[in-house]
Amino acid sequence: MRIEDFDLALSPLPGAAPVWHGDVDAAAWRQVCQQVHDKGGRLVALWGSDRRELRRGFVVHAALVIRSGLVWLTLSADHEAYPGIDDIFPVASRMQRALGDLLGIYPHNPQDARPWLRHSAWPADQYPLRKDFDGSTVHPATAQDYPFVTVEGDGVHEIAVGPVHAGTIEPGHFRFSVIGEKILRLEPRLGYTHKGVEKLFEAMTLESGARLAGRISGDSTVAYAWAYAMAAESAVDRTPPERALWLRALLLERERLANHLGDLGALGNDAGLAFGLAQFSCLKEDLLRSNAALFGHRYLMDSIVPGGVISDLDESGGARLMAELDVLDQAVSRLHNIYDDHAGLQDRFIGAGRVAPELAVGLGLCGLAGRASAQAWDLRAQFPAVPYDRLDVQMATHRNGDVAARVTVRFDEVNEAIRLCRLILKGLPSGAIFTALPKAPDNAIGVGWVEGWRGEVFVALETGADNRIRRLHPHDPSWQNWPLIEHAVMGNIVPDFPLINKSFNLSYSGHDL
Repeated sequence: MRIEDFDLALSPLPGAAPVWHGDVDAAAWRQVCQQVHDKGGRLVALWGSDRRELRRGFVVHAALVIRSGLVWLTLSADHEAYPGIDDIFPVASRMQRALGDLLGIYPHNPQDARPWLRHSAWPADQYPLRKDFDGSTVHPATAQDYPFVTVEGDGVHEIAVGPVHAGTIEPGHFRFSVIGEKILRLEPRLGYTHKGVEKLFEAMTLESGARLAGRISGDSTVAYAWAYAMAAESAVDRTPPERALWLRALLLERERLANHLGDLGALGNDAGLAFGLAQFSCLKEDLLRSNAALFGHRYLMDSIVPGGVISDLDESGGARLMAELDVLDQAVSRLHNIYDDHAGLQDRFIGAGRVAPELAVGLGLCGLAGRASAQAWDLRAQFPAVPYDRLDVQMATHRNGDVAARVTVRFDEVNEAIRLCRLILKGLPSGAIFTALPKAPDNAIGVGWVEGWRGEVFVALETGADNRIRRLHPHDPSWQNWPLIEHAVMGNIVPDFPLINKSFNLSYSGHDL
């Protein structure tokens, strides 16, 4: 089957997302990636698989966005090597480095060959995602001198921050090269929260994997659980009950609300307005308590499973949520006016951490940060699954690309999420909330693709024998967006880094896997 004008043999995958899969050779791999880039498409994810037991050796995969949907390409690696695509999509560089760390296959002539996710948890000549790697083995820690890029010149010095920070937050190391307080360069070092998630999936069935999927990045548990369920449902070609799909959307929008409320409070606090943190924290806490009362978990973990959802919503629960939305709507409107009229806040927000639209396009900025830099992309609007295809999602965008723009997009997305929740509650269809899935066939594949609050969450699934997972790759939008922070801080002062970093609020856990 041909899609658009790509000269490829592609097969459509069943499921909620418009996805096509095809095997390619090395020449077509590069050619298609270049063609997608030239047409304004994007790289969503790059990963690999050990298929030696299927006599296919090692393979590398790429998920690419085109006008019609998503194309999943699979290429057999030749002697543990393949043509890199970091010159076409710069965001591929760290994905290629992670693929080398975890699977031991490397691109030809990479622009950066340093390790990425591997610190000292396993030896450099062993690769956790190979089938013959024993994940239970504890390897002795060895010293590793990571070669940071150095900046030289009169008056230049370095500031090392992390990985342990002055707060209960995730670990990451940031190496600043500065003159005085002005930032010349930032180089992050991530991977400290690597947990072996992809290896753990290989020991699970499709049912048991759902719990782990919801814990890849705790603040996006709904997005990951839905993407995982969507991939499993795609692999077995089943559609959940309609009521379950509407409830999933309600949970996803509540997750979006909780995170945006928390971030808006934190951004106010980082800019010196503790009042904002107090007010938004109260609003978020009320929402989380309702989650616990009505769905069994403050952060909605384990609410979504392959085949549907766990908890239904009765009439009284719907009435409670409607009343909560009315209170939230009024409170956020008042706080939005306070933020806009506060001269001190606006002085810190406007112009800080700017990512120009041209840079956002070139480096693949996505999600809410991308929309704040004029990247009009939201899966709920471009490729709406049920029930978004009936809700007319209004995408929030801005052109300035600074902290102020990212704050504005958050406020707009809070308002839109409130509107969507009301529509969902009013239009919630009757019926079942779960249907049992059949056993997955051996060697089936499936894809999940969901617009989480941070950006698009992608899950690629390969099944094995006895309904087990042979390979599962979850991809967080933070892979795309971490490199943009390095550009956003250039020319800013060091004290503005926490504010700029929070305005993106990227995931360490979802990135490090």
